[in-house]
Amino acid sequence: MSSKPHFAQARARANIALAKYWGKLDAERNLPAVPSISMTLDPLVTETSVEFRSDLARDEMILNGEPALAAETTRTTTLLDRVRAESGLSLRARVSSKNHFPTASGLASSASGFAALAAAARAAAGLPYDAAKTSDLARQSSASAARSVYGGYVELPAGKRGEHVLSAHVLFPPEHFDLAIVVAVTAEGRKSVGSTDGMTHTRDTSPYYDAWVKSAPALADEVRTGLETRDLKRIGEAMEQSTLAMHACGIAAGPGLLYWQPATLAAFHRVRELRTEGVEVYATMDAGPHVKALCRAADVAKVAAALESVPGVLRTLRATPGPGIQLN
Repeated sequence: MSSKPHFAQARARANIALAKYWGKLDAERNLPAVPSISMTLDPLVTETSVEFRSDLARDEMILNGEPALAAETTRTTTLLDRVRAESGLSLRARVSSKNHFPTASGLASSASGFAALAAAARAAAGLPYDAAKTSDLARQSSASAARSVYGGYVELPAGKRGEHVLSAHVLFPPEHFDLAIVVAVTAEGRKSVGSTDGMTHTRDTSPYYDAWVKSAPALADEVRTGLETRDLKRIGEAMEQSTLAMHACGIAAGPGLLYWQPATLAAFHRVRELRTEGVEVYATMDAGPHVKALCRAADVAKVAAALESVPGVLRTLRATPGPGIQLN
């Protein structure tokens, strides 16, 4: 920890939902409508520092070396206000955050970003580290961020009406199952519709939204059981169904949300072809254009080479189950 009295740094990792989160039960409290299960990804890291200072009139945020957008700064201030209320601190803060992977493109940078921000802000304000409180704080800004507080395989339950506190919890540590993710990057830059706006639009206009909310818990149960028994086939089949159900719900909205690029569909097909070639691998996607392939760690090189050969795939990233929050 720094010798500065109101300064802290934190590292958090992105996560990929094996059972997807899509939809809010209560938008004001940011409670998820469905349960989700994820794998925390190493080395997709966000590093964030927070310094509360007496010479600031307002909160400042630097993201990847540039002043953050107004909406990003507003979300940051909202989280910092919650920390100030809990700690009794009244100082404004300077926040600097860097993503060591593409930002706002469907690679869960908001999850790692708000997880790191929650941990660093609480520490800088003098609050003792508490994983559940950090997860709950992060969840109020980005539901997926609740999962990035923890390492390994993590679950965030669905919210309940009137609930004020909701945190994620670890299902299994990183070493429980020797899996890996290969990310096929199919586009650069920010996606056109953010996840929060996309969820709201889907809920309000998609005829499939209620069916998605009804079916999602059973798919999460399948993923959880597959993890417990180390059954990649069971995990993968439920994960693909969860992914396609989530995207079908969004595509059916009015107008439809189409996060895919031509290379997205081609990469998804390539994953399925690999299975016919004897490689146990399954595909998932968040609200973005990139395809994430879940496989055994021993098959990473083969899966990466296959996806890199797909026209339109710009490059691949490789990730394994990683740790939770790291404070320094």
